[in-house]
Amino acid sequence: MARSGLKLGVFGGTFDPVHLGHLRPVEEVAEVFGLERVLYVLAAHPPHKGGEAHASAEDRWRMLRMALEDNPRFEPSDIELRRQGPSWTVDTIEYLLDTSQGELYFILGEDAFREIETWKDYRRLLGLCHFVVMRRTEEDLDLLITTLGYRRASPGAYVGSKGKLLFLQPVTPLGISATLVRELVREGRSIRYLVPDKVRDYILERGLYRSGA
Repeated sequence: MARSGLKLGVFGGTFDPVHLGHLRPVEEVAEVFGLERVLYVLAAHPPHKGGEAHASAEDRWRMLRMALEDNPRFEPSDIELRRQGPSWTVDTIEYLLDTSQGELYFILGEDAFREIETWKDYRRLLGLCHFVVMRRTEEDLDLLITTLGYRRASPGAYVGSKGKLLFLQPVTPLGISATLVRELVREGRSIRYLVPDKVRDYILERGLYRSGA
C-alpha cells in the first residue's frame, strides 16, 4: 500500500516486448513530476489492441520484470494479470485508489490520448486521477482537450471539471515501437540498443517473435 502523500505514477501497456521507448520517456516524467514510484501495469487482455498479444502473458511479465529490476523507482504490476476479463484502465485506477493513499498520475503517450474517447468510462476515468501525456510531436491537441472538459491553468497544464489535472509533457522522441522490435527479430536482425540487454537475451533464448508481426 502506498503511504500518504506518495506521488505514484501508473503506466500501462502490453509490453510486447518492453523496449527503451517504454523506459526513458517515463524516467523523464518521473523526474519532472517527482514521482516516487511508477507502476508498470501489464495488460493481460488489452481491449484496444485489436487481437491477442504476440508473446504470452508469462513471457511479457518476465521481460517486464527484467527491464525494471535495476530501477528502484519502477515497479512491475500484475494487477491486470490477476483480474479476469479485459484490462480496462478505469478498473485498474479504481483498484489503486482503493488500495493506495497517494496521488495517482496516469502516464500515456499522445497516440493513446487521442483515442481516449474510445476507452471504457473515459469521463469517469479522467475524474479519478491526474493525466500526464508524453509529447513527442507538436501536433495540436487543443480541440480534444477542450472537448474533454479541461481548461488551461498554465502552459502545458489543464484542470478538469473534478479538479484533476492534465499535463502535456515533452519527452525524448526515441521512435522505437514493439512492432519494429518484433519485425527485426522475425527478420533475424539485431535489436541491440532497442531493448534492455536482458530482454534481448530472453527473446533470443525463448525464440519469441520468430513468426508473425
